Amino acid sequence: MSEEEQRLVDSQSSEDEEEVELSLRPQSLVQYIGQDKVKDEMSVYIEAAKKRDEALDHVLLYGPPGLGKTTLAFVIANEMGVHLKSTSGPAIEKAGDLVALLSELDPGDVLFIDEIHRLAKPVEEVLYSAMEDYYIDIVVGQGQTTHAVHVPLPPFTLIGATTRAGQLSAPLRDRFGIVEHMQYYNIIDLEKIILRSSDVFNTKINSEAAIELARRSRGTPRVANRLLKRVRDFAEVKGEEEISLATTKHALSQLEVDNEGLDQTDRKILRVMIENYDGGPVGIKTLAANIGEDRDTIEEVYEPYLLQKGFIIRTQRGRAVTDKAYLQLGLSPRKSE
Repeated sequence: MSEEEQRLVDSQSSEDEEEVELSLRPQSLVQYIGQDKVKDEMSVYIEAAKKRDEALDHVLLYGPPGLGKTTLAFVIANEMGVHLKSTSGPAIEKAGDLVALLSELDPGDVLFIDEIHRLAKPVEEVLYSAMEDYYIDIVVGQGQTTHAVHVPLPPFTLIGATTRAGQLSAPLRDRFGIVEHMQYYNIIDLEKIILRSSDVFNTKINSEAAIELARRSRGTPRVANRLLKRVRDFAEVKGEEEISLATTKHALSQLEVDNEGLDQTDRKILRVMIENYDGGPVGIKTLAANIGEDRDTIEEVYEPYLLQKGFIIRTQRGRAVTDKAYLQLGLSPRKSE
């Protein structure tokens, strides 16, 4: 990558990025591309709740990162015609923080909690009565002045998002009336997202280039939009009025994104498993220590896609690579014993 290309890649300001992310978000289920099963079901639940003039039942959205869980939460609130307050599990440190959020809601409003699996246990327990019966009992004061305060709440909708549904406690999970699994996107839907995003960026991209980007975007809209921005930079440096297939392939090669959408870290995971552990099985803690990545990052970001694409499998003794992983790295598969 030339210095000029690298400078362009690094020059995007965080302010511009935030504005772009907001502009990329659809406002309705009709505009929301992909996740057809989830959309069809949510449209029924939303219409029914509006006919009954009730708050929508609590919604749990789970799946790998970057699939549009946050965006869908905003769309649901918009479809219901209510306000949305957004926070994350780690940001709610104590019960009082939760009470402050809930007390600001109007009837029917949506509270969106990202990474809900990371809620502190005392906060989660307070949430039970809020979700089920729309009230919170909190203890205030110290010593002899300690007393319980009953705080009634307006009917509201909690939308929780998580990449680790298995880490939710049963009592919390059972209080969600609507549970939706977000799937990886197919190439056709990703191509539509890329074409829509290119319009938002005021950038032209030909159909072949859009398909190539879609194919290498890990089934994930967030990755597709990020790669589109970077490919756009390369096209601008070359003076192209429309992003071409050749420029797309060159840019992705420079970014070290291969024909299956694997990046440097994906390949590092596979190579370590092959070269250090003869293809596995290897435990996730050992793998994380070897490649210098956090265990949660591997499990939430990289492993789901490698599993989905058939590059690794899970066994009782750990993760193991498949013959497909050897071939992707240009290696000969190991011989069966």
